[in-house]
Amino acid sequence: MAIRSQLLKGILEGCILAVIEKQPVYGYELSVKLHEYDLDVSEGSIYPILLRLQKEKLIQGQMEKSPNGPNRKYYYLTDEGKDSLEEFRQKWDWIKKPVDQILEKGESL
Repeated sequence: MAIRSQLLKGILEGCILAVIEKQPVYGYELSVKLHEYDLDVSEGSIYPILLRLQKEKLIQGQMEKSPNGPNRKYYYLTDEGKDSLEEFRQKWDWIKKPVDQILEKGESL
């Protein structure tokens, strides 16, 4: 089970970086965007990942005024984050293609 959990965590981190690359987001907004792609991830799972990505200097958070309510912390991709996202994309392509081929061939292997 630990391998599955680690695999999913790594994929989720890559997806979070990809969402932030498109536009800066705050935590709840990130959760909503992931749900739009049918990734059902609780906010409770997202915030620890955001904190870890900040510690690794892959993203940076900045408090900004909100049109409604209190200030929000928006997350931006750093240069290191852009490099990490590119590396994730390469690794994803490397593993996705053979797995898709295996799954598509099914019993004929």
